[in-house]
Amino acid sequence: MASELKVDKFTGVTTAGSILVTSGSVTTNLQQGLLKSFMDLDGTGTIAFHDSFNMSSVADNGTGIYTPSYTNIFANINYLYCGMGETGTDAQNGRGLSAYSLAVLTSSIKIRTGTKSNNSAEDLPHNRLGCTGDLA
Repeated sequence: MASELKVDKFTGVTTAGSILVTSGSVTTNLQQGLLKSFMDLDGTGTIAFHDSFNMSSVADNGTGIYTPSYTNIFANINYLYCGMGETGTDAQNGRGLSAYSLAVLTSSIKIRTGTKSNNSAEDLPHNRLGCTGDLA
């Protein structure tokens, strides 16, 4: 007996740039529920993106401090950002990534990666940042 292929039926509603997708009783707002930007930045030597989405450029502000700028800006400064730094050289290679001072703007965010042992900033080969929120 041939197995029957089950196809999920998705329905969508588009209003004012917002897309709602419903599957069964679960509804997801695609406008608010997906990452709006991300980057994987090599912060050693001459900085460069390994990969990025909705990032137009990045400024090097000193050891472990960077300001990535968004191609498409956020609607306000109340968006979520999260990330981590990674050395890639040892088993305990994770580093914290945080906003640097109060420099959260709709067009960019100043970030800092640092060591876990003494909280000093550090240039790392992988600085990963993801942001979600409403775009302008």
